[in-house]
Amino acid sequence: SYPPLEDTAPRIVEHPTDLLVSKGEPATLSCKAEGRPSPAVEWYKDGERVETDREDPRSHRTLLPGGSLFFLRILHGRRGKPDEGVYVCVARNYLGEAISRNASLEVAGE
Repeated sequence: SYPPLEDTAPRIVEHPTDLLVSKGEPATLSCKAEGRPSPAVEWYKDGERVETDREDPRSHRTLLPGGSLFFLRILHGRRGKPDEGVYVCVARNYLGEAISRNASLEVAGE
């Protein structure tokens, strides 16, 4: 019989990369993490946790099953650019957490 698999702390195997997106377009910030047990992934933008449609059904942001963050459309209005900023993904399990590299999302100018 095989030896039992050992639990392992999360590690990020695919980091998000900087994006330049036109407003109203969809976008995906990639993140993939490995670990045992499978880590839970959360996203932070400028240090604040990003809410997705899991917490708010009206949200235009979806956490994909693999951990990537999908934007149905990039929001951009006269009052600001709510999606623009610096994002990181954080993967956690009981053994620890892993934080991805920073990725900036910029909305292309008018």
